[in-house]
Amino acid sequence: MNEKDKRILVIDDEPQILRLLKVSLAVHGYEVYEANTAAEGFRKITETKPDLIVLDLGLPDSDGIDVITKVRESSKVPVVVLTAREHENDKVLAFDLGADDYVTKPFSMGELLARIRNALRHSYDTSDEVILKFGDITINLENREVRVNGNLIKLTPIEYQLLTLLAQNKGKILTHHQLLSTIWGPHTDSNSHYLRIYIGQLRKKLENDPSEPIHLITEPGIGYKLV
Repeated sequence: MNEKDKRILVIDDEPQILRLLKVSLAVHGYEVYEANTAAEGFRKITETKPDLIVLDLGLPDSDGIDVITKVRESSKVPVVVLTAREHENDKVLAFDLGADDYVTKPFSMGELLARIRNALRHSYDTSDEVILKFGDITINLENREVRVNGNLIKLTPIEYQLLTLLAQNKGKILTHHQLLSTIWGPHTDSNSHYLRIYIGQLRKKLENDPSEPIHLITEPGIGYKLV
């Protein structure tokens, strides 16, 4: 995918942030649109149909968390949160509601650009792909086969369900709540120890060194992602 010429909508009420992002993103080939309120942001989403949204949570007319919720009601457009809020609960809630990434202010422009590129790459729907590859791991969704370096790996039904859920959201953090509710059903947050057990089992079967995983990555306090 060519990230250049993609449309990015920045929703932030800090003029200096808007100026910085408009210049920096334009230099890297992005078409940039701006909004400094949630209401203006929703209007610009409809008008410009952005390929990605950079969203501040502290907006003057609405909480950015509510913006994520409303966007996800009708769109899968990647949302990269850019905010001064550093609390783990804010991060977990943002990811639970469908944010693709979370960057705290003050931030490095290089890091933000990398996060944007990553979110754009992973925004393509993988649900129609039959074969998913992660380094030496190959997942064939048609015949439900998982191979590592060409060798067939036997997974339990829950291990396979967990792996394919992460694979179909490749590179995106899925929270403990998202994984638990999808696989074990709603109201299962108290069973989070099951998740740790199955992730550990998957690492033993898929990773060259389960103690230093390079594919199945933990986001402390938040969840997991497959890269």
